[in-house]
Amino acid sequence: MTAPPPPSYLRWLILVVVSLAMFGNYYIYDSISPLADVLKEKLAFTDSQIGLLNAIYSIPNVVMVLVGGIVIDRIGTRRATLAFTGLCFLGSLLTAALPVFPVMAAGRLLFGIGAETMIVAVTTAIARWFRGRELSFAFGLNLTLARLGSFAALNSPTWAHPLYEGWQGPLLVATGFGLVAVVAAVAYFLVEARTERRFAVEGGGSTDKVVFKDLWRLGRSYWYVVALCVTFYSAVFPFQTFAVKFFMHAHGTTREEGGFLSSMLTLFAMICTPLFGYAVDRVGRRARMMMFGSLLLTPVYLVMAYTDVSLYVPMAMMGVSFSLIPAVMWPSVAYLVGQERLGTAYGLMTMVQNIGLAGFNLVVGWANDAFAAGPDHPAGYRPGMWVFSSLGVIGFAFAWRLLRAEQGPDARGLETIRAGARPDGKG
Repeated sequence: MTAPPPPSYLRWLILVVVSLAMFGNYYIYDSISPLADVLKEKLAFTDSQIGLLNAIYSIPNVVMVLVGGIVIDRIGTRRATLAFTGLCFLGSLLTAALPVFPVMAAGRLLFGIGAETMIVAVTTAIARWFRGRELSFAFGLNLTLARLGSFAALNSPTWAHPLYEGWQGPLLVATGFGLVAVVAAVAYFLVEARTERRFAVEGGGSTDKVVFKDLWRLGRSYWYVVALCVTFYSAVFPFQTFAVKFFMHAHGTTREEGGFLSSMLTLFAMICTPLFGYAVDRVGRRARMMMFGSLLLTPVYLVMAYTDVSLYVPMAMMGVSFSLIPAVMWPSVAYLVGQERLGTAYGLMTMVQNIGLAGFNLVVGWANDAFAAGPDHPAGYRPGMWVFSSLGVIGFAFAWRLLRAEQGPDARGLETIRAGARPDGKG
């Protein structure tokens, strides 16, 4: 007797628990930004060292996420999610252990090894359960819950103000949320295992072999999406590393206001990403939407660097872009790559993304030090802002190339696929 398909509520339950695990992941990552000036004051860290605390997160993922993507395809998403979430927790614990830079950097390194591959595993799990259904909407909801972790971390100087009298308290809170992530990963493991025993689930099982030469046959559209991914995130996350300091030094905000301004990206994303995902599921036009998001991002850094326009205006523009592009970009890969190689494809994409994150955290940290950026010389932040703005222009160019490819004979359907499409991407 053939097992029945799983009820739809189980898909949404899985979405909730993996998103809760992502909440902890995002909180840990963003716990450094509002602590930057405290680390400089209490522990005498330089901007280059602070940049390295986030850059070192990305450095191992230049290789690790591709390896992790292959592991996901081999052992399955639930085992991989649980294992790599455990590494996130251990890394956050080590980061909070001692006020010694090499120890803290080692903790961020361990966290990075787990965190990005955990995100790949969660992304693959959502694609498995929602492909051909409400995929972009599901990704949007996942990012909303995950970015609530970023929002909480960036606003922690407000709701956890007494902890910022020292360096360790905020990092211990991050470790607590890492433990929450582990509990959520265990819940996902149990729910999916029980579902597979009782129901017929598409895409169960794993891949026996990954053929590396096949990675270069993924098509132009996939590689344009990858290129847009690296430029877009390199313009956003390294900016957030120094955003609170920049707002305080160049615009005279308090740490609390600076943290809120930085968290506006997350606030916009929490509200708008599911809405954009819902819209793209119904209208398609993914390449056009990514072009618009890249165009919107380009001027915001120069507005902040050279004008006295209220910071809420450019941060709102950045927030719309930060909501739109991820809502379209990550689900698009699920329509460009088969399920059996999806973990590897997401891993490869995240690998290239982390090359950018590592490089631009280091480049901008160096630029801030080289040009003496600080409260006495706020113009020293401008070279870094030019770097970020240039990345927006490059991202727009890749999105335009994606649109051209999707209008040609080798189009993969990104402009036309709507909710209800078959899992192979055909309407």
